[in-house]
Amino acid sequence: MSIPLLHIIHDQHFWLSPQRSIYWEEEKTIIVSDTHFGKTGHFRKSGIAVPQQVYKEDLQRFFSLATALKPERILVVGDFFHSTANEEINLFLKWKNDFNSLQITLIKGNHDILGNSWYENADIQIIEQLYTIGPFSFQHDPSEEHNKQDGNAFVFSGHIHPGIQIKGIGKQSLRFPCFYFTKNQCILPAFSKFSGLAIVKPKKQDQVYAITNDSIIKLA
Repeated sequence: MSIPLLHIIHDQHFWLSPQRSIYWEEEKTIIVSDTHFGKTGHFRKSGIAVPQQVYKEDLQRFFSLATALKPERILVVGDFFHSTANEEINLFLKWKNDFNSLQITLIKGNHDILGNSWYENADIQIIEQLYTIGPFSFQHDPSEEHNKQDGNAFVFSGHIHPGIQIKGIGKQSLRFPCFYFTKNQCILPAFSKFSGLAIVKPKKQDQVYAITNDSIIKLA
């Protein structure tokens, strides 16, 4: 597995991975956002020929992280599943049966429309809006008002699929998914590789970590 980079917040150690995830060392927790499991199946059902291999690769990365890091919990900051149940989500459940001791907590996002009974049967803890652990809060949409409740809280979010554009000589440019840190917030990249990018424009005090293939690079 590729080497992660360390980012320290409130004396806690967060390891940023090129696999579009964060490992919170003290809590033994993997943090991801926007996995959008079942998305390719949803598109195929609508007549758009998206190969299932895209989804299988995302699913393989998800469970490879659990195997390699042996976390006590995976915390999903919204959009765990893309839409209603389909065969791809059933494939996820088949894989999950091999990780019975792993706690999965979902802070629901706008795409998480499955019924609460489905999550209960899948042994997935669901949080409707805001989840707090010590000085850290977790919510799907970074624009939500919850993050203004406590000026000292640090908020982890997803939703926008942040990316950074790097310009070269002339008019050449490249776009990469990224972790985007402001003073009191981290916006995670979409875990799913079948997703677009919203290009961020960091301010001077912000920090950006670009994900390039199997590497992660601090840009600012």
